[in-house]
Amino acid sequence: MDWQKLFCSDRAYMRKTENQREGKPSLTDLRNEFEKDYHRIIGSASFRRLQDKTQVFPLDRSDFVRTRLTHTLEVSSFANSLGQSISKSIIENIKDPSFKEEYRGYISNILLCAGLLHDIGNPPFGHFGETAIRNWFRENLPKLYFKGKPLSALLDRQMQEDFYHFEGNAQALRLVTKLHFLIGSNGMNLTKALLGTIIKYPIASTEAGLPGNYKKSGYFYADRDVFFDIEESLGLNGSRHPLTFILEAADDIAYRTADIEDAVKKGCISYGELLSELKAAGESRALGNDRYKEQVGRLEKLYNDALGSGISRPDLFAVQNWIVNTQGKFISAAIFGFTRHYGEIMEGTYREDLFSGSDMEPLISALGDIAYRYVFTSKPIYKLEIAAQVILSNLLDKFVRAVLYFDTECPGEQGMTAVDEKLISLISENYMNVYKRCSRGKDEKERLYLRLMLVTDYICGMTDSFAKTLYQELNAVI
Repeated sequence: MDWQKLFCSDRAYMRKTENQREGKPSLTDLRNEFEKDYHRIIGSASFRRLQDKTQVFPLDRSDFVRTRLTHTLEVSSFANSLGQSISKSIIENIKDPSFKEEYRGYISNILLCAGLLHDIGNPPFGHFGETAIRNWFRENLPKLYFKGKPLSALLDRQMQEDFYHFEGNAQALRLVTKLHFLIGSNGMNLTKALLGTIIKYPIASTEAGLPGNYKKSGYFYADRDVFFDIEESLGLNGSRHPLTFILEAADDIAYRTADIEDAVKKGCISYGELLSELKAAGESRALGNDRYKEQVGRLEKLYNDALGSGISRPDLFAVQNWIVNTQGKFISAAIFGFTRHYGEIMEGTYREDLFSGSDMEPLISALGDIAYRYVFTSKPIYKLEIAAQVILSNLLDKFVRAVLYFDTECPGEQGMTAVDEKLISLISENYMNVYKRCSRGKDEKERLYLRLMLVTDYICGMTDSFAKTLYQELNAVI
């Protein structure tokens, strides 16, 4: 891969000023194209909605635990920091002559933006919302009929797999390139370098989970034209953009540490349990390298120091300070990982994360395991996830059935009911316009597929509170 192509600043729609047409820099706007992306993102309604979307605890009323917005800001910050250090390493240590000095700023700008976008396509109720959507379609799509035939017999395989493997990352690409109304039919009209960076899984849903492939997909059938255009412009040839590895590392650092901090604050795990689990993991799973033991010892020392200082919550003080220190160690490990595997990453052959094989891999693995057992399998989370399942399943029941015969000429029993028409009227006019534009001239099968996408677009755009309120209103829950 070539850095010059990887930093492609082209957009789907380019409006050139008189200075740009003459090859002169703008006298009034000194931002580069990637800095312009940043302002488009933070000013968008889609970004603002993240403040009412779940990170770990659905519909939580606490002002301490992280929302999807605060998590996104943390990822953006870590990604920016990693980009600055990795750029310096490429120039000073790797000495790649194709990497120009000006690219330092490009990397930081792109990663700052990519961090803000990495979860923007997620539905309400966190990653469980994705699972709820997948499960609903796996259970119901074969049972739904259109003109006397099951949908599973009408839709192409990738069309079906898009719903069976529904993925927030693919929805993010769809959102920023088509659904968000800013530059006509081009969504936010972001640079191709940024779009390439947020595609974590450069495969279709039909390839997801196959041996040797990623477990998730990065684009929907409806957006294949966008995906292939990005790939060609950046010269990716089916590989990840190198900056995607950095974005993924930033996400790992943010959620692996934040989940533990939030869990302690919520009372899901105590300081004593955390310390005990970390020590046990180091012994039973042979994870205890010197760096691992050093970090566990640091947590214990912070707690003892807090006790000696008379701090009222020595447990929380120790965990929060330990998290900050551990994040710094993870950042160093990710920088080293990118530098060590630079050749493979640029060749498109590297398939691991940046922590793989590092002395911090055992700790980041242990934190993920502890969070899963103490948080994601806890009774409070189970209750909230069951509630989220009920809400999303009910909304999908109603709206999918409502759109089946929308925009068709089927009279009588096969047509829309009065209730269906009312439900359709609730869908955002912006999403409706996207459907109408994209379905124009398509055959019946693809139009049916796009109507199902219309429903997932609408639901993914909801916040947790909006989804809950809409469910209550449509079901007369007082």
